[in-house]
Amino acid sequence: MFRYFGFGSNMNRTSLRAKGVEPLTAQRAVLRGWRLRFNVQHFFRQEGGVGNIERSDNPNDCVQGVLYECPDAALAPLDAVEAYGHGYDRISVNVDTHKGPVAALTYIGMPEFIDDTCLPSRRYLNIVVAGARSAGLDPEYVTQLAQQPTHQIDPYPIFMPPVGNYPIFTRASLAQYPLYTALDGAVFDMSAARPLHEYLKRFFGGKDMTLFHLKRLDCSDNSETMEDVRLGRFSQAQRQYLDGFLHEYAREYCYVGRFDYNED
Repeated sequence: MFRYFGFGSNMNRTSLRAKGVEPLTAQRAVLRGWRLRFNVQHFFRQEGGVGNIERSDNPNDCVQGVLYECPDAALAPLDAVEAYGHGYDRISVNVDTHKGPVAALTYIGMPEFIDDTCLPSRRYLNIVVAGARSAGLDPEYVTQLAQQPTHQIDPYPIFMPPVGNYPIFTRASLAQYPLYTALDGAVFDMSAARPLHEYLKRFFGGKDMTLFHLKRLDCSDNSETMEDVRLGRFSQAQRQYLDGFLHEYAREYCYVGRFDYNED
């Protein structure tokens, strides 16, 4: 078992479960002498910045969050979704609880991913605020979170794949290409991706990521299934969310084919 301090989207139990982490217990906790930032740039530009903590010279500064007790098996999936060693480092901190100080693991942004101009997306901030409220954090702290300015970007049009005679991939055939990834019926080659996406080559490679993204939407209740994906059973919010990622995948990677969900 290990203790983990979540201060951003991982305060939200639905978000945490979508990442494959089911904590054993949860309680409020405070990290003193640190401040909350949203300056870890997301891999994809429409998502702005995500949560980070930084040491503060002001002793009155603090970060409120949730202290979880997790089974040892949860560390690997948590490291994976937090891009440990690439976007975030894992450190140990001492947080205050109603029973006294406790040592816990948490994640801080690595220098290559820090961009102080970043703001959180509305999607991300909604997840953070909902998690803070459900955890029972101080109302004033929750209000400050809710008033955080957000990253603004123009809406994306419906994604239209390029015209041409492209191959069709299935789950089995896609797995044979460790640098290919699929999203909502489109397949992309990540081999020429910029250096900041090196981690995603391992994380996305050879897999369809549609369900992964859907479970990270702020309206997700973690009930989405591959059958929903296969049938294109999406709400308007889900459709817009996927179109945004499709355009950004096409910007970052190279479109190489179509994905057939009926062959699974």
